[in-house]
Amino acid sequence: MEIEIPSCDSCDKPALLEQAYSGRVLCGQHLVKSIRKKIAKELRKQLKLVKGEHTTIFVAISGGKDSAVLLETLVDILGVRPDVTIIAGTVDEGIEGYRPPSMICAEELCQRLGIEFITVSYPELDFEEMDKVAELIPGMIKTNRNASRMPCSYCGVFRRQGINHLAKKVNADVMALGHNLDDMAQTVLMNMSNGDMERTLRLAPHTATPIDGLPPRIVPLRWIPEQEVHLYAVHKNLPMHHEECPHARGALRWRHRDLVAQMEADVPGTRHGLLRMADNIKELRTQIVELGGHESRPSPPISCPVCGSMTSNDQCKACEMREMVKQEMEK
Repeated sequence: MEIEIPSCDSCDKPALLEQAYSGRVLCGQHLVKSIRKKIAKELRKQLKLVKGEHTTIFVAISGGKDSAVLLETLVDILGVRPDVTIIAGTVDEGIEGYRPPSMICAEELCQRLGIEFITVSYPELDFEEMDKVAELIPGMIKTNRNASRMPCSYCGVFRRQGINHLAKKVNADVMALGHNLDDMAQTVLMNMSNGDMERTLRLAPHTATPIDGLPPRIVPLRWIPEQEVHLYAVHKNLPMHHEECPHARGALRWRHRDLVAQMEADVPGTRHGLLRMADNIKELRTQIVELGGHESRPSPPISCPVCGSMTSNDQCKACEMREMVKQEMEK
C-alpha cells in the first residue's frame, strides 16, 4: 500500500508538515521561509533598535533545537547590522552525560556562525552542581519543609542567575531566550492553575515592561510550535543535542506539557489561544494604567543583601536555596 504525500501549498514539492491549526501544507523550504517571517515580525515588535546607538544581544543557548534556531535566525536577520553585536552563552549546571555533549553542540554552532561563545558553571556562581543537589534533596526535605522535591525547582533558579551573570558580563542590552509556542502555552496554563496573575504579567517579552535591574528579555520564537522548530533545525542541519535532562521527569512542567499537547490535538489552535489570552491580560493592565487606574502590584524589587540580585523578598530565592544546599552538605 502506497502512502500518498501531499504537495506543498506554495510549490509542487512533497510536503514536510501539515499545520492543523492553520490548514497550511508546507515543504521544508517554505516552512523555513514561514518561520523566518514570523520571527522577523516578532523581532520588529520586541527588539527596539535606536538609530545611532549600538545594541548588544546576549543569546542564552543550551545546545538544543530551540536555542539553535534562535541563534541561527538572529544571526541571519541581524548579523549584518554594524550596530548590533550578538554573543551567545551556556550555563553548565553540572549534569553528567547531558550537559557536556550539549555544550559541544552549542560551541560548534557558534563557530559555524562566527559568534563569540561564553560559559559559566554552577561552582563559579557558588552553587553546587545539579547532580549533587539531586542527591541532597531527600535530606533537605526531611529537615526543611520549604525545600522543593524537584531538582528543576533549584536548577531553574540557579540557571536564571547564570544567564543574568553572563548577560551582565558582556554588558548586554537585551537577553534573547529560545522559548517556543509550546513552552509559552505551558507556562500560561501553569500560571492559571496556580492563580498566579503576577507571573503572567511578568512573562517575556519585556520590551514595554522591563524588569528593574535586568536587560529586557525577548522571545522571538514565541509563536513557533516545538515541532516546527525541530523541523527547521533538521532542515538547516544545525548541530543540536536531542536528549532530555535526566532530572526533569516528574516536574510540574512535564504534566502541563502533556496537557497542552492533548488540548492542541483535540482543538488545534489551543496553544495560540493560551498565549493570546496572556497577551490580552498584559494589554488590559497597560490600558488601565494609561487611563489613570490603580495598578495593584507587589512592591518594586530590591537588591538581595547577599548577592545583589533583584528580589521582591528579604533575600533572593537563589541565595535561599544555596544556603539550604550548603546546610545539607555540612551534615
